[in-house]
Amino acid sequence: MQNNRHQSQNIAKSIGCDWDSINTTIIAPRGFREYDGRWLFPEELNLLGAIALGEGLGTLMHEHGVKPQIVLGCDFRSYSQSVANALTIGLIRAGIEVHDIGTVLSPMAYFGRVHLGVDSVAMITASHNPNGWTGLKAGLRHPLTLCESDMKRLKEIVLKREFIHRPNGSHQRVVEIEDAYAADICREVKVKRHLKVVCAAGNGTAGQFAPSILKRIGLDVQTLHTEPNACFPNYNPNPESIKMLEDIGRKVRDCGADLGLGFDGDGDRLGVVDEQGQAIFSDKIGLLLARSIAGLIPNAKFIADIKSTGLFSVDTELRRLGGSIEYWKTGHSHMKARLDQTKATAGFEKSGHFYFGSPIGHGYDDALLAAIELCRGLDIASPEPLSVLANTLPNSWMTPTMSPFCSDEEKYAVVARITEHLDELAARGTELGGQRIVSINKINGARCQLANGSWALVRASSNTPSLVVVCESMANEIEMRAIFADFDRLIRQDEEAIGEYDQQI
Repeated sequence: MQNNRHQSQNIAKSIGCDWDSINTTIIAPRGFREYDGRWLFPEELNLLGAIALGEGLGTLMHEHGVKPQIVLGCDFRSYSQSVANALTIGLIRAGIEVHDIGTVLSPMAYFGRVHLGVDSVAMITASHNPNGWTGLKAGLRHPLTLCESDMKRLKEIVLKREFIHRPNGSHQRVVEIEDAYAADICREVKVKRHLKVVCAAGNGTAGQFAPSILKRIGLDVQTLHTEPNACFPNYNPNPESIKMLEDIGRKVRDCGADLGLGFDGDGDRLGVVDEQGQAIFSDKIGLLLARSIAGLIPNAKFIADIKSTGLFSVDTELRRLGGSIEYWKTGHSHMKARLDQTKATAGFEKSGHFYFGSPIGHGYDDALLAAIELCRGLDIASPEPLSVLANTLPNSWMTPTMSPFCSDEEKYAVVARITEHLDELAARGTELGGQRIVSINKINGARCQLANGSWALVRASSNTPSLVVVCESMANEIEMRAIFADFDRLIRQDEEAIGEYDQQI
């Protein structure tokens, strides 16, 4: 036995592995986030850790009383299938039937629940994170994904090894999801107008699927970095990234395209560039989509995340069309849950998540479906270019999403203290940038609503050790900068825990 162990250690060393790292369960507690998981592989999550994660997820499923069946998918990274295989072992130990759909986008995994009639889902993906990261997006009931309390319980089960092993676990490969998904989101959509689009994937998983699906609805597709490469040789596939958006803009101008569509690493976020090569940020694309949808669906209800533009609430055209808006918590699990609770038609996040309820979608975030809906709206608006449609929106001036450092251990308490302080200031009629604070939305942090419709937000980041700060003016850039200067001074007044911003306005 000792000789076998010594031989195994030598083999591990010869292939550049540390024996302890492959012979010990590694799963870092900090990888359990508010509504999904992210770990460095294998430093923070190794294959034995992934087995434990599967055992924990299967145990959680039984605790919730859901059917012992799950749809399992993964992104294209070189190690993702191995992590998915290890997760499968753990799920089988917990008595779960695993329906393995292979390499897919996150929305395809969510669709797999609908297509196969399976309530639970697990998707192995690190989205747009750099190579070397892995992660888990999971849900127990369609169309929902794990909420904060579910993630806390999963973390507890795994770290305390409170696994309950059961019989009848199994694995089966399912191969028809890609075709079924494409047929579902394209349905009868055929774009009659000639639209040339740049399809950009940042070398992420979406490059395997997006071009052919966009061609299916009649688009002239020009590709940009659609060859999957987990090293991400150009930039990480993040459609909020200015570098990615500027690259798409150059390609749009070079080939004379009507618009550019940028997809993140696992296909659940979309970035958009107009025919002039200028980025239109996702919350404003959301408002354009809301107008388009409200023109077709009477009394359509929409949800926007708390970071999104205030234009949703002041847009007279959306109101004229009968659309209504509610601001809600940032985060894909929060948004899916609210869409399901309210039966809203669609939801939008500033980060580029687009959610579609009945009759358009199945209640989850899907970047390809958002792209199809945008092109369908452009087809209806023919021959207007995207920039002209965007210019019909009211003007506003918004800061980028800024993230000053604040430790994971302190950030929620810091935001609670700041919120209490802002309440006191609002009661005294305090102004930001010359505008009085009229109310504070506390659904997710503190969003200070100002007298002229402008606003300022501070909240704790769900995924990183930082706060999130965003300001928007309905008047001009000068006011936007003044609001930010006053707001920054107020939120830092008693908080030494807040570090420097990751970017400046």
